[in-house]
Amino acid sequence: MYNHMRIETFNLDAEKPYVTLTAYVAGTSKEMPFNEKRKAILIIPGGGYEFCSDREGEPIALSYVTAGFNAFVLTYSVTGHGSARWPIPLVDASSAMKFIRDHAEEFHIDPDYVFVVGFSAGGHLAASLGTIWDNDEVEAMLGIEKGYNRPTGMILSYPVISGLEYAHRGSFNQILGERKDDEEARRELSLELRVSEKTVPTFIWTTATDKVVPPQNSIMFAKALADAGTPFEMHVYPHGYHGASLGTPIVGWGRPTALCAWMNDSIRWMNSIKVEKPE
Repeated sequence: MYNHMRIETFNLDAEKPYVTLTAYVAGTSKEMPFNEKRKAILIIPGGGYEFCSDREGEPIALSYVTAGFNAFVLTYSVTGHGSARWPIPLVDASSAMKFIRDHAEEFHIDPDYVFVVGFSAGGHLAASLGTIWDNDEVEAMLGIEKGYNRPTGMILSYPVISGLEYAHRGSFNQILGERKDDEEARRELSLELRVSEKTVPTFIWTTATDKVVPPQNSIMFAKALADAGTPFEMHVYPHGYHGASLGTPIVGWGRPTALCAWMNDSIRWMNSIKVEKPE
């Protein structure tokens, strides 16, 4: 008997009812045993750390479910509800990774293949998860072992990266609060400076015409990945406004353009990632 797709929302913290994870879990069937254990992807919408964009949530999840992934949309702490002060958003994202892996059997996923995709400020949070996942404070707060919140790979969509020359200052103002004018604080969360051998494989895309988060953010991050020897793939599409999401009419894009290719490219890229498992 076929089980239809399950959509369910979970609260990740009893003290923060606004922090939720919505699971999109495909149904299973005896006719499709190859579909019983899927790869997973955590989706982190943007919104300048002020809100979580709907256009970068469910439409993204449904696209990945169709492609063979089980998807999870995170609503995390932002100034519109709760506090966006760092490292609270990173705690929320790490908590989501923990929840997905803790329930891997229930969600029919392989816990070794849990990716993350983030958009704009959500791209900053996704990049933080993939770059500074080994944060001692976060691990202590969640009681997790080293690496349990580390994604298998990350997809960064027109991401906020730097708090310095090409900063999207609005995002950094939200996560730094009264420290927003402290250059050292902004430098600490400028992720192009935090790339190391611990950074996970990365897929990045942006547009050359983005006037909100300059494409230099992605370019600087890609350079840091190249310098560190971290595997990455990057696409800079010639046209497209910030917040394009899928770049299709369903999210308000008038007509398809070249950037629509990012979704299929990211799926191909994720399926190319191989995790070495012990015998």
